[in-house]
Amino acid sequence: MNNESNKNFRRPDRPESEFTDKVVEIKRVSKKTKGGNQIHFTALVVSGDKKNRVGVGLGKAKSVADAIQKAILKSHKAMINIPIVNGTISAAIQLKFKGAMVLIRPGKQGSGLIAGGPVRAVVELAGIKDVVSKIIGSKNKSLNVWATLKALSMLKK
Repeated sequence: MNNESNKNFRRPDRPESEFTDKVVEIKRVSKKTKGGNQIHFTALVVSGDKKNRVGVGLGKAKSVADAIQKAILKSHKAMINIPIVNGTISAAIQLKFKGAMVLIRPGKQGSGLIAGGPVRAVVELAGIKDVVSKIIGSKNKSLNVWATLKALSMLKK
């Protein structure tokens, strides 16, 4: 088998997706039962087309791979459009979501992404090139991702 001709080794029949997926967090969860410990996994995935659409999904399953697949499907179904003006957002926005507070401001042309891990994942996959952000409050990755998504969804064209 020629390696150059077959780029997609696992599933050559599956078409390439237009979305880029990024796993933000994987957690191992165990539950005590009468028969012993029940172990399963949760995966938080951010998907985007790097143009103006982004979505977040949380998948739960007995194996890591299944949890990631479920999260990818959920994130593709929950896509939102974000208004991007000259590679940045139109206005500054500060949003509190549960224990997390996120501040996102438009950046100057060429300043790049100045954002922490969870916020960076969402903003990067949305296709925003220049932005300045600050996470205030909670260090919980999943809360910060959801807060960022909610803040970006509140922007108007």
